[in-house]
Parts: sequence; structure tokens; C-alpha cells
Amino acid sequence: MSTPPEPAPSEPLPPELLNNDPAGFAWGVWHDRTPKLVTRIRDSHPYDRAQRRALDALLEEISSGLMRPLAPHTPDRETWESWGAHYFGKPWLDAPFLWSESYFYRRLLEAVGFFDPGPWHRVDPFEHLKTAELRDPALQPDLAALDLLEQLPVDEQGQAKLLASLWGNRADLGFLIGKTAGSAHPETEGLVADDSAALWAALGPEADLVLVADNAGRELLADLVLIDHLLQHRQAASIALHVKPHPYYVSDATTADAIACLRRLAETSGTASDISRRLSAATADGRLGLYTHEFYCAPWSYHRMPADLAAEFERASLTILKGDLNYRRLVGDRDWPPTTAFAGVVSYFPGPVATLRTLKSDVITGIDPMVLGDLDATGKPWRTDGGHGLVQVHPR
Repeated sequence: MSTPPEPAPSEPLPPELLNNDPAGFAWGVWHDRTPKLVTRIRDSHPYDRAQRRALDALLEEISSGLMRPLAPHTPDRETWESWGAHYFGKPWLDAPFLWSESYFYRRLLEAVGFFDPGPWHRVDPFEHLKTAELRDPALQPDLAALDLLEQLPVDEQGQAKLLASLWGNRADLGFLIGKTAGSAHPETEGLVADDSAALWAALGPEADLVLVADNAGRELLADLVLIDHLLQHRQAASIALHVKPHPYYVSDATTADAIACLRRLAETSGTASDISRRLSAATADGRLGLYTHEFYCAPWSYHRMPADLAAEFERASLTILKGDLNYRRLVGDRDWPPTTAFAGVVSYFPGPVATLRTLKSDVITGIDPMVLGDLDATGKPWRTDGGHGLVQVHPR
């Protein structure tokens, strides 16, 4: 897969976020989260000696070694060699966070033989984590709460499902049930920017929507519940659900994960089962479709999206980008001043775009100065603690 170069900016951009700042979020990822992940993946599978050696070598390399290219036999080695020409042979910590994190997951798949012929070919190393989430008994009350959610007015149902999709794994699908008029709720209070009214205004009976998924498990379940709501209540004529072409970033959603979520909904009586049935019917008649593109596993921001993917976004009445990684790719993983206008940063995007995000990394734009002051005054790591979220819309 070839990608076009990033267009030259009309004015200087902030620097890319790197891995080598001890005060930055990326530093903690490489020194804590990523080593723990490699160990967990190694210890959770009956991998052979060669796979275990490869995982241990990857762990040592990201900790203290130099970034190396893919093995010579790898089908996409040439592509990654061109992409990584500026980084191979240098310490991992000196590379941009977005690029190196993406390449790490490609290297992890190499270590376990995901693309190689043999018994581990196309076996998702993260599948056990996704399955555990769908089989968690604590999920059942959330799915059962869908029955009660149907008793709310349609617009309140929609907003509840939108916020459940935003918060992903933190969400309670029934969080608005029993809420009294005028009462506050953490799912709303935690938003640092809320353009949800503009998002709903962009939808309607003729709208063709793209939803670019983020995580599997509970979050993808919430996405499917939202998709069903939009189709059922004629707030979209069609929806294309974009997923990853193969495993990526631990919990990122693939086609297999979408199927698993539909089956999980179907296993639950009442509204959850009805949603699965309606979504299956929508796929059969063309109102709902699955789509993927190799670019979704590339180490670049959307500034370098290929023309065919850009055409998909251009045709859409609205594209909704889910999650933290998609946000980083949308605005560029740079040290933006938080008050930088969101619309100006994403004006390059080929169609109307909205983002639903739980904050889990440093980058952010479009924050009101007064809101920013209040957040910074708390002294808490609000950009990365997972307790804050946003809805931002650029309608063009």
C-alpha cells in the first residue's frame, strides 16, 4: 500500500509528539503499558519456542535497543522500509509516538507469526481479551437495561446511546434511566467539549453516514446500538461501519469482532436481540455495510489518506471517528495548544466530520479557554485519565 505524502502546511505546525519526554504520556506507554502487554500476550498463548524468543527480543528492543525493519520474508517489508527509513537503526524513544506505536503492533504480529503460513496464521493474539469482555457477567445488566431505555423519548434514547458509544468501555448503557429532570450525570459532566447538537443536526432521513470504529467489546456493542437507533428512527438512510483489516492496538475492532458483538446481542432476550435482528436485516438490504482499508493499520495521520479512502469520506453526509487513536490521526499527533480551533485543524478532511472520544493521550484541540483553565486548575492529568471526553463536529 502506498500513501501520498502529507500536504505541505500553509504555516508552521507544532512539533510531533515524541516518545522521549519523561513528562509525556508516550513515555509511560513505552516504559510500562507496552512491556506489560508483550508479557501478557506471551504468557496467554501456547506459543512455541521461536515465537517466545521473538516476543522477548521485541521486548528487549523497545526497552533498550534500536528499531529494526521487518524480517526479509515479510510481504509488506518493502512498504514499511520506505515508511520507516528515517527511524530504523535509531532508538525507539527518538521516534514519533504515533508512528512507533503503530509499528510496534505490526512487529508484535510478526513475532507471533500472524501473517506467516502455519498454525498461527491469522490468529488474533488479542482475541482472548475481547472475548473475556463480551463474556463478562457484568455486561448482562447493561444489555438488559436496553429494555428500559426504550421507554424514554426517542431524542433522549439517542443522546444516551451516543454518549454510551463515546465512553466505550466505561459506559453504562442504562445511565439515563431514572434520571430526574435537570439532574446532572458524570457522562455529561465529563465532556470538555460538546457539539452533540451539531452532530444530530447533520443527520436525517437522507443522510449517508460513515462510522469509523475504535475498540471491540463493550464499545463496539454500544456503537452497534447507536447504529440501530439511527437506522430505526430514520436519522440515517445508510451507515458504513469501518473496521480494521486485521488486529491492531490490542482491542481495535475487526470484522470478526463485529460478528461476535452481533451474536452477543442475539443471545440476550428482549431489546438486545431485536437490535441484532434489525442490524442483520439492515446488512441484507444494504442500509448497513462493513468496510475496511489497509490505511487503518498504517502509521500516519489522515492527512496522508489514500484517494480511495478519501472518496469514501467525501461521499458521506457525515463521518464519525471513534476513539483516541482516530482523534490523534485526525488532528495530527502534535503538541497543539489546546485552544487551537478544531475546525481549522481538520479543515483538510474531505467531508463533514465528527469525533467521539474518551481522552487517553496528550493531544487535544478546540477547548474553550475558560474550560481549559478550570481543567488545568484541578492539577489532575485530565488529558489522559480516561475520565474526560468530547464531541467535536466540523460540518464544513
